[in-house]
Amino acid sequence: MTTDRWHDLLGCLELAALDEHTYEGRSQQLGYRRLFGGQLLAQFARAATLSATGKDLKSLHTHFLREGRTGEPVRYETDVPQQGRTFATVRLTARQEHGVIAVASASLHTWEDGPHRQSADPPAALPGPERRVDLGLLPWESRAATDLDTEKAEPPVHELWTRVPEAPRATVPALVSYATDLTPIGTALRPVAGVTQADAGTAFVSAVTSHTVWFHRSFDSGQWLLLRQHSPSAAHGRCFGRGDVLTEGGLLVASYAQEALLRFT
Repeated sequence: MTTDRWHDLLGCLELAALDEHTYEGRSQQLGYRRLFGGQLLAQFARAATLSATGKDLKSLHTHFLREGRTGEPVRYETDVPQQGRTFATVRLTARQEHGVIAVASASLHTWEDGPHRQSADPPAALPGPERRVDLGLLPWESRAATDLDTEKAEPPVHELWTRVPEAPRATVPALVSYATDLTPIGTALRPVAGVTQADAGTAFVSAVTSHTVWFHRSFDSGQWLLLRQHSPSAAHGRCFGRGDVLTEGGLLVASYAQEALLRFT
């Protein structure tokens, strides 16, 4: 774990209330060419839970409209068209000085007791430390069961184990949302021989256009989580991927899906 990057990310989740319906969050200090979409997902998640207190995030549906600028704070405008005893809906708009950069819709729920089931293959054993990978934007330990960047044509699947450090429970959905944004495009590139994510800007250009995360169960940070991904389609200059988030014990805690621009030059 890179301590400075971890504290930087946590600091981005400390949104300042500008008024009853507006929050502001600073941007990460990544040296990245544009604002990372995972930051927007994480801050959207925090703004939603701050707008509908007493409920937990159930789903977050985000559309990225234009490139965000690094080093500039993001203002989140919220509207709560529905809030009942157990469910709430929050509409969110993210702005920077040059205009709206993303919009989102969040659904929240007060967790209830009741029957539960799941249908998900149990994960294989956690890879050993020799499979540790540095993904740059993830400021915590991760291990890859499959290589994301490969010169050979490989199936469009990827399994990434990641361990978000212990953090306040209110931030856990935001941190997991952040992590789900990082590798779906790389998963879609795996079947393309001779091309890896390092070729961005030369062999291809890419940008996430929409991303959705669903939370099925409450869970704590500090444990290993498996991000199991599959990209079933790439066509017409776009790619699509989906994934599940499972605990090491096999509990399905979240799912996600992403569509992105993937244009080969």
